[in-house]
Amino acid sequence: MRAPPVRPRPLAPRGLPRWGAVLALCAGLALLPVVARAQSAPAALDVPYVPTPQPVVDAMLRLAKVKRGDVLYDLGSGDGRIVIAAAKRYGVRGTGIDIDPDRIREANANARKAGVAKLVRFVNQDLFQVDYGEATVVTLYLLPRINLQLKPKLLEELRPGTRIVSHGFDMGDWKPDRVVEIGTSTLYLWTVPPK
Repeated sequence: MRAPPVRPRPLAPRGLPRWGAVLALCAGLALLPVVARAQSAPAALDVPYVPTPQPVVDAMLRLAKVKRGDVLYDLGSGDGRIVIAAAKRYGVRGTGIDIDPDRIREANANARKAGVAKLVRFVNQDLFQVDYGEATVVTLYLLPRINLQLKPKLLEELRPGTRIVSHGFDMGDWKPDRVVEIGTSTLYLWTVPPK
């Protein structure tokens, strides 16, 4: 008669590796919400949110000579005040672009409150991923390096005659058509040249 085979004795009690797998699975599932939040977190803001004072908003729209039939794009639109003012005052269609979803929600609420929600839209998007081809007026309150990075895209996509107004910062060696001081704010106006 043969002796039964000798089985090595496990170092840990039976079932522990199984429990270890269950614990690892539970820990992984517990981390899913954290990972999901990290993946869906808004992109880092390149420009801090600083609201444009209403007198400066009004001056920007006057400087751009906004008129009925224009299509206004506001880059870094924040709470939507420039787009909303243009829609209320001139009846123009407008698009506000901002990377901060909280600002987009606020802008949409402000547009509804102002009664211009049918004329305006606000999109949560990166400024460098937007097609600006339909704009006849572009307003922006960004930072110098962002203005410089946007300049080639704006010159390529905007039609000749499109007006660009920047609050606070120029566009490097692109000489503005006009520079206007409003209190402590400086406004710059450019007109896209023929191609």
